[in-house]
Amino acid sequence: MTTEPISEPSPALLVGLLAEPDRLATFAAVVLGAGDPAEVAERTALPVRAVVAALRRLESGGLVETVQGRAVAVPGAFKEAVRSQPSAADGPTGELDPDRATAAVLRSFLRDGRISQLPAARGKRRLLLEHVVTVFEPGVRYTEREVNALLRAWHDDYAALRRYLVDEVLLTRRDGVYWRSGGPVDLDPGPATTDPDGTQGS
Repeated sequence: MTTEPISEPSPALLVGLLAEPDRLATFAAVVLGAGDPAEVAERTALPVRAVVAALRRLESGGLVETVQGRAVAVPGAFKEAVRSQPSAADGPTGELDPDRATAAVLRSFLRDGRISQLPAARGKRRLLLEHVVTVFEPGVRYTEREVNALLRAWHDDYAALRRYLVDEVLLTRRDGVYWRSGGPVDLDPGPATTDPDGTQGS
């Protein structure tokens, strides 16, 4: 495995990684000492191909690393993710957003890191969606199953949340594959003449 882990995984991303049954079973097997795909497959009864894919995603998410050719769990990733999040002691706005007005909107619709309800007003909903979409790494392609797993950590109605993100062009979907296409930070669009499907653009 040659994937590079993300620098600071968020709690929502870690929950999303483990929300998929194959990855959860794979991670559990690694925690219990299975160090290669064959061992994981034997303990989980998963196909080796599924195990390899799960290990790749777990490593890219920072939950697994390769040490001397064997997969090893990184339990410290959970502590680091928690430390990176604001606590109640950070004040009324915490670090949800440096803009006070935006932070106020987020506080109104987020409870313990989850969406309590989706705003009816489009402007407020857009602010909330821009906050949610940061869980997706720029430049990474996601299957719909992976998108659902990540969004389920935010809200039970992950399908509605996914549709809103696509409608607001914060996520782009093509042929069953999703990628982040907007949000509160500048994204590197890559080569200006190449679209994600390999066609040439203007």
